[in-house]
Amino acid sequence: MIRAMIRPEKADDVTDGLEEAGFGALTKMNVVGRGKQKGITFGNSHYDEIPKVMILIVVKDDDVEEAVNVITKKAYTGNFGDGKIFVSAVEKAVTVRTNLEGL
Repeated sequence: MIRAMIRPEKADDVTDGLEEAGFGALTKMNVVGRGKQKGITFGNSHYDEIPKVMILIVVKDDDVEEAVNVITKKAYTGNFGDGKIFVSAVEKAVTVRTNLEGL
């Protein structure tokens, strides 16, 4: 499973890029959080948590590197706050409608 926390303004670019690469199945959620910078300051205002979009996508082991590369390429701005990607193993996947296991 790939969990990508990205800038909201890059979410469509990332999901479009994943679709073009053949990774159409995903979940996208609006979230708030902060990274190593512990928020952001503009003038006299400090924001502890900033809006992000979390994209969850489960791919085959052989496809992880390609999917991560698509996300990093499409989400990149070169500025602090571009996001973070987490990759973890999925032990089992079951389709609710059919009760079949697998992706």
